[in-house]
Amino acid sequence: MTPGFQASLLDVADEPAPGGLDAVARRPLSHDAWVDHLPGWFEGADEMFAHLVAEVPWHAERREMYDGVVDVPRLLCQYAAGDPLPHPALESARAALSAHYADELGEPFVTAGLCYYRDGRDSVAWHGDNIGRGRHHDTMVAIVSFGTPRRLTLRPLGGRTEAAYPLGHGDLVVMGGSCQRTWEHAVPKTARPTGPRVSVQFRPRNVF
Repeated sequence: MTPGFQASLLDVADEPAPGGLDAVARRPLSHDAWVDHLPGWFEGADEMFAHLVAEVPWHAERREMYDGVVDVPRLLCQYAAGDPLPHPALESARAALSAHYADELGEPFVTAGLCYYRDGRDSVAWHGDNIGRGRHHDTMVAIVSFGTPRRLTLRPLGGRTEAAYPLGHGDLVVMGGSCQRTWEHAVPKTARPTGPRVSVQFRPRNVF
């Protein structure tokens, strides 16, 4: 298993696979935004985590911020529409999510963005996925988490933190409605000893 990550004694699935979505729980937010949460959605999460860490072509990025160029505090990999995903179980997960949310979303999830948080120093700052259609239209972003739990925090645009999800190994979170343009989300840094985590974000066409 990957150094720094404690595998689950309860994860005994033979092969990685998404579970059912009947038990997903929705939390309404202001401005017609909402969050769905389903802990432990993915079976075989230990194997999936190890596979993603070892096989995904992770890369570092630098971005302009304020008056300089800084390192992005996590490793990244992007799979565009039509690209094969790094494990067939992720293809199954994306298809299951597309089917479950078809009536609300009106289109399938087609891309996958992956982030590798190596320890507590890696993070993502407050933001909304509002480049593209998410700036003006309701949409969804589905996140599956593998590895060490990290907090996903949410706040109304420009406000204070109002929601937090301790995303654990194999957990699912879906942010929908107006969430990407009226709320912000983040994975804060932590000073506590923290092992690695991989997140997989499924998005519809032209949502970044």
